[in-house]
Amino acid sequence: MKATKTLILAAGHGTRMVSEKPKVLHEVCGKAMVDYVIDASRGAGIDDVGVIVGYKADVVRAALPEGVVAVEQTEQLGTGHAVIQALPFFENFEGNLLVLVGDAPLVRKETLEGMIAVHEAGGFAATVLTAVFEDPTGYGRIVKEGDALIKIVEHKDATEEERAIKEINSGMYCFDAAALREALKSLRADNAQKEYYLTDTIEILRAAGKKVGSYPTPEITDIAAVNSKVQLAEIEKIMRKRINTALMEKGAIIIDPDSTYLSPDTVVGRDTVLYPGVITQGKVTIGDNCIVGHNTRIVDSAIGDGVDIQSSTILESTVDDGTHVGPYAYLRPNSKIGKNVKVGDFVEVKNATMKDGAKASHLTYIGDAEVGRNVNLGCGTVFVNYDGVHKFKTVVEDNCFIGCNSNLVSPVTVKEGSYVAAGSTITQDVPEDSLAIARARQVNKEGYALTMDQLKK
Repeated sequence: MKATKTLILAAGHGTRMVSEKPKVLHEVCGKAMVDYVIDASRGAGIDDVGVIVGYKADVVRAALPEGVVAVEQTEQLGTGHAVIQALPFFENFEGNLLVLVGDAPLVRKETLEGMIAVHEAGGFAATVLTAVFEDPTGYGRIVKEGDALIKIVEHKDATEEERAIKEINSGMYCFDAAALREALKSLRADNAQKEYYLTDTIEILRAAGKKVGSYPTPEITDIAAVNSKVQLAEIEKIMRKRINTALMEKGAIIIDPDSTYLSPDTVVGRDTVLYPGVITQGKVTIGDNCIVGHNTRIVDSAIGDGVDIQSSTILESTVDDGTHVGPYAYLRPNSKIGKNVKVGDFVEVKNATMKDGAKASHLTYIGDAEVGRNVNLGCGTVFVNYDGVHKFKTVVEDNCFIGCNSNLVSPVTVKEGSYVAAGSTITQDVPEDSLAIARARQVNKEGYALTMDQLKK
């Protein structure tokens, strides 16, 4: 493959989206549409990527991945005008220039590789990515004489005969960069929209004696673009099927793919079972032989092998092998859960470490803490980590037992092998192998209830 750059058109507002958010930043399966196009380009071996920004340019620019060049189009005067603004991006460049659109997140690297291969093999100055639609309304039509590409006509400018053509322009191209630079000099806004169409470069190149070609996509969904929130939902469904199918082909078991919502950066190991309603967002890895129960949400986290998660939420955390989480557990950011740990029902962990074999079976809050190996936290244990101004850390060393309804008021350390009696409020360090009792002595007032009964009368 020749040296290749990619230029992505992403300047439009997308008024039919009925949103203040720039269209290309709307998400599909939790990821911005333009990011999919960038990833497809990079997947095809093209790292030199530029994006044309316009509407809310600063917002789009800030959202772009590292290494992507932003080129601003201050006035939206058509696709040709947009590429003209980007001339410095490919000035003096001798090679291929892919021109893609930022609202077509389903485009695959394989399709881009195929288009480049056809472009180079045919010696074309321009190659158009095309598809055949039963209903081509709204798309530019591919006008041919036999197999030869003659021109592309936008729907609004097409004759009735041209509108009957079902082969359409995807809006994505592979150009010879030098030939495109010359063709852009001849662009005119002689059309119904008074805009500079990139499609007109096809006729300009032909008139200059250059060869132009087309590459029909092998997967028609590759070119599907988003112009409304209805189409966004349709694209999301297709992407979700792609993601889930790929994971199942690699060994995951997804009980109901139609109700499982996984991010494109999710990795699931062999024989791991995902039940309906599972949601992943961002970069998530789940190991082999796990069970992820219904309505579980995992965000930017790593799950080991043999983990059982039931109806819980895990955010920006790690869970090691053989651990049980839930139901209704909440792992907040920077929770590090070790091997064979139990984080039971209605247990919340935040910015804390639970080492191998530790247990918090139910109704417990563990915040800003280090919990040692084989520690047992009784029901209702609270790590009191906040004084209203500052956060403090609690350490419970290995092999400790914390009784039910205990408060550990940080900063405090419970040394190795110690016990805390149920109902205690611990405000001082507990030495090794000790029993800490910190509660008021029980006093029984005999006959008190009979006195109260008399008063009630």
